[in-house]
Amino acid sequence: MSFIAIIIIGIAAGFLATRALNMQTDVPTTIAIGVGGALLGGVLLRVLLTMMGWAAGLVGAVIGAVALIWVWKTFVDR
Repeated sequence: MSFIAIIIIGIAAGFLATRALNMQTDVPTTIAIGVGGALLGGVLLRVLLTMMGWAAGLVGAVIGAVALIWVWKTFVDR
């Protein structure tokens, strides 16, 4: 997946993940969460991406962003 596609999917994933977890963040933080989640999800779900296409990339990005939000809320934001 190209870097631009990761950014675009990451932005969407960050928005969906922050809304799903009812987290109020500013736009740059939402984008950073989404892009980080897209990178994490892209690495972890590379095989699924190959088999399922772009939809799997979005699913992986959302899962990765949710995981990053969980880590942030659990360990950093105390």
